[in-house]
Amino acid sequence: MNFVLRVVVNGVAIWFATLLLSRFEAVGADTTLGRIGLFLAVGLVFGLVNAIVKPVVQVLAFPVYILTLGLFTFVVNALMLLLTAWITSHAHWGLRIDGFWTAVLAAVIISVVSFVLSAATKRRDEPRGFVIHVGRS
Repeated sequence: MNFVLRVVVNGVAIWFATLLLSRFEAVGADTTLGRIGLFLAVGLVFGLVNAIVKPVVQVLAFPVYILTLGLFTFVVNALMLLLTAWITSHAHWGLRIDGFWTAVLAAVIISVVSFVLSAATKRRDEPRGFVIHVGRS
């Protein structure tokens, strides 16, 4: 269930970014139901890119993260968006991004919206941090 929720959150965040940025768009659907499916599909691809490629890039770029005091995160997030756009460009649907700086701004918007939506949908009974259970055996 958590995976499906992440895909939906990614899709909504990408949709919100397309509303705010004219040079960041999702193409390939004409109807409302088609647009919903399009954003879910792009959210799925973006989630897979973030799950598979982003950790490798973060490990390789660790010294750059240190040198820039974490600001390189914006560049990596923009690159993940550009990679998602490149992957989906091989189909008749997907993201179209006009320029690197548009990708950076879209990545910031998507990060903020994803954070807010994730915080709003987090279950209250989930433990935070480490939990130590003490009891009789």
